[in-house]
Amino acid sequence: MISLLSRLRPSSTPVKILLLCLLSYSAISLELNNEILTFIEKRFGKPAVERVQQWEKIANLKRALKPEHKLKLVNRFFNRADFISDQEHWGKEDYWATPLELLATNGGDCEDYSIAKYFTLREMGIAEEKMKITYVKAVKLNQAHMVLAYYPTPDAVPLILDNLINDIKIASERPDLVPVYSFNGEGLWLSKLRGQEGKRIGDSDKLKNWQDLLTRQHRLMK
Repeated sequence: MISLLSRLRPSSTPVKILLLCLLSYSAISLELNNEILTFIEKRFGKPAVERVQQWEKIANLKRALKPEHKLKLVNRFFNRADFISDQEHWGKEDYWATPLELLATNGGDCEDYSIAKYFTLREMGIAEEKMKITYVKAVKLNQAHMVLAYYPTPDAVPLILDNLINDIKIASERPDLVPVYSFNGEGLWLSKLRGQEGKRIGDSDKLKNWQDLLTRQHRLMK
């Protein structure tokens, strides 16, 4: 793994190094070895290592917490990262980062927060069908935004995990968010008013950024 680093120029950006050498969503369930942690500390400093180690501990709390406690813990943990636009942070107009990229660099945008929360909660035992990464319009900001929606039951109004606020509220209490579409590893849906599940319109592989993210992770597992 680390041998790949020798092939990279010193000017390579942190994101290129991380996506090639370190990140997989399955890394949550693996013990992060000293080689990886040493590299993270050298490149990003000791605070980055501490964030990653805390993430690993949180992800392993599979049975120790009730679902609502897992949601609160994960939402607040990732919301500590600095909000940075894709262009400023990754040098791209639109880039969906992986959880380790977010933590090591301590920065990302709304997509990165939502993706990190989704994969971490899934590792913690929250069923995939209960979560949907949801694209919305943030009315007050007048711009596109992304959140994670959690459905306690299939017909429930979802709870919204949002990097804009630490409080988790039901979608009906978030009139500032207008849902557009949602997705997870199982499919892609148009969203009804206030985040309720709408018509399924296909598989999530229709989303190029989502597939690019999963492809990078898959290559690391070979």
